[in-house]
Amino acid sequence: MSDELLINVTPQETRVAKIENGMLQEVVIERASRRGLVGNIYRGKVCRVLPGMQAAFLEIGLQRTAFLHLSDIVTNEEKKNGTAEVTINDLLRDGQEILVQVVKDPMGTKGARLTTHITIPARYLVYMPNSNHIGISQKLEGDEERERLKAIIKDLLPEFNGGGYIVRTVAEGISEQAVRADMKFLEKLWQAVQENNNAEHSAMMVYEDLPLAMRVMRDIADINIDAIRIDSRETYDKVIKFANKFIPELADGIEYYPGERPIFDLYGVEDEIQRALQAKIKLKSGGYLIIDQTEAMTTVDINTGGYVGNRNLEETIFKTNLEATQAIVRQLRIRNLGGIIIIDFIDMKEAEHRRQVLRAFEKALERDHAKTCITEVSNLGLIEMTRKRTRESLEHILCEACPVCDGKGTVKTVETVAFEIFREIIREARQFDTKKLLVLTSKKVGDYLMDEETSSIAELEEFMQRSIQLQIDNEYSQEQYDVVPM
Repeated sequence: MSDELLINVTPQETRVAKIENGMLQEVVIERASRRGLVGNIYRGKVCRVLPGMQAAFLEIGLQRTAFLHLSDIVTNEEKKNGTAEVTINDLLRDGQEILVQVVKDPMGTKGARLTTHITIPARYLVYMPNSNHIGISQKLEGDEERERLKAIIKDLLPEFNGGGYIVRTVAEGISEQAVRADMKFLEKLWQAVQENNNAEHSAMMVYEDLPLAMRVMRDIADINIDAIRIDSRETYDKVIKFANKFIPELADGIEYYPGERPIFDLYGVEDEIQRALQAKIKLKSGGYLIIDQTEAMTTVDINTGGYVGNRNLEETIFKTNLEATQAIVRQLRIRNLGGIIIIDFIDMKEAEHRRQVLRAFEKALERDHAKTCITEVSNLGLIEMTRKRTRESLEHILCEACPVCDGKGTVKTVETVAFEIFREIIREARQFDTKKLLVLTSKKVGDYLMDEETSSIAELEEFMQRSIQLQIDNEYSQEQYDVVPM
């Protein structure tokens, strides 16, 4: 399998696309005016404690206050000692200042999610200054290698000032010297964070995570990536310098792309991004998916569409569902869909078919870096799953609610709006003693009133003993109208 990373940089935004076997699988966008906050550390000030929710809101210098739940404050040690029954009032008070880290970006109307369990990542290790735990990435297989790395950490701990560590997947096979270098780097970084936090009149943010291009390089878990192509000379120089210092094994694969044709166009990424903003996704067989993203959850519906198969209905349904598993996982990654996701597979009668579809879905999810949890296929053909969400979805970054339908996806029919206008005319006539009423409305509704409802308007004028004048305003949306007494 060939993997490539494309990094497109402009002064306004940085975009990173991951290509697997020639197909886009993930895209991350970071805008200069709205950089992601995950990983940033702040000196937060408690502005409101909510005992009923066992949580608190903190001011960290953003437009909206951030949210800190009790479960993100109580440590594992406290739970072991039987003191986990503490309440939020025992730990926080209004006006108190504490060091917190963002674990989830602000989304929609919700503020950032915080934790007091600070973690600072480096290339091979994640440092936890408020813990003494030593952990190994679950994706790092091999008991012997896991024990070797844990032993190295334990042997080196006396050289440093405490804290815990998590060994990352990419640390497999690294030397003790490389581990020590990472630990030294992390200790110096934590000292700088503490100095910033203790400095008088310092800003609320005491540590900012790396920009997207550097962050992607640091967090690359797969060292078998064939190429990393960057279309900005300035960013390329920074990435090369970063790679030579921290990931020399990847440095040879980093290339500067100077071509006139945009790099995302060259690989068809722009077209894939546009398709990922649509509700309908076509499958090669002729079937299709309908993906509906709401604030509460995301639903995915599978349909056979134009695929009729060549054996029987059950076999057709099975093959459509099997093909859909790959397409669904790909769309989850490209769109960065998170939270609760309900997948409505076409009903399969045979238990073996349901089992194979579920296993294919699980296998496709193995390459997804986000943490997922899925259930068995229900009797209704549904799979319920959750996918960890730390940043906004592609749709939320690139789109906004339609100003005409206000995000509903539908508008009232012309007939419905016309009848609403009639009711409003009667309401205004009874409230104001005037001889004429002016109706301002959109062109479609105005044309309908003048063509289809002319007799109704005449009857209304006779009934109320006053004239009704229609005026079309091209700036009005279909649902918009005004009835003005004259």
